[in-house]
Amino acid sequence: MTTMTVRRVCLSAAVLAALTSVAACGGGDDTGSGAGGAVKADPIAALRSVQKKTSGASSARIEGTTVMGTTMSMKQTGAMDWSDGMTGAMEITYTGGTMGDALKQSGGDGTMQARYFKDGYVANMGEAFARQAGGKHWIRYSYDDLARLAGASGEVMKDQLQSSTPGQGVQALLASGDVKKVGQEDVRGVATTHYSGTVDVAELSTKNSAVDADQLAELKKQLSDAGITTEKVDIWVDKDELLVKKTERGRMKTGELNSTVFYSDYGTDVTVEEPPASDTVDFQKLLEQQQGSGAGAS
Repeated sequence: MTTMTVRRVCLSAAVLAALTSVAACGGGDDTGSGAGGAVKADPIAALRSVQKKTSGASSARIEGTTVMGTTMSMKQTGAMDWSDGMTGAMEITYTGGTMGDALKQSGGDGTMQARYFKDGYVANMGEAFARQAGGKHWIRYSYDDLARLAGASGEVMKDQLQSSTPGQGVQALLASGDVKKVGQEDVRGVATTHYSGTVDVAELSTKNSAVDADQLAELKKQLSDAGITTEKVDIWVDKDELLVKKTERGRMKTGELNSTVFYSDYGTDVTVEEPPASDTVDFQKLLEQQQGSGAGAS
């Protein structure tokens, strides 16, 4: 089980990446940044309205692709609801990278199901995993457990996962102070307005008032270690001021960071059920089994 467990530790990061790529980069609402009386022709004023409308829409269907250097490339599709924390279901297919290779080498076909809840998420790891896990197909990851594993920055990650909305991708642009209106474009047959800007990732993190000095220092170190300094963010919004498409592009130590996400069918009904307890193993228990084995695999 040890080798499988180590791979699941790595793959948990990939499932988290799927959630954050469809939700947001950066922190929550900056309520102090409002500018009363601003005209909608101003990109900042327009994006404030887009952020409010998109965050208030509660749910949407989501489709996207993500590349994180040589670590992974994946595509995901599903529906998410952010009316009371992030909940929903996604089908994630790993198309390349070391994480995708690990999944396939362990007997999977590169595709998994993930279900997200307010306190954590579950991932169906397939038949190959079940044969080595007492017949259990699902791993459950608690955000509390993952926060502890992440160290000082864990609470920041947990807060972002539990409170993210697609509208916060717009908020990242607002916080950057570098936004311009590109023009009118069609996105999958929908007339949209295109906005673009550059986000300083490290500076954006300092805007999260929930971060104390130690957490901030650790988060900055993680960003630095990953080699991420800035991201170029582009968004496309429709006539109802709802987000239709978002792209993020930057560099990591492992190579290119590139994410494209499409949003549609706002207000769609999203229902998600926990898998049976008899078919689920807890991520923390897998770690304890690994530690108990005395293995030093990494």
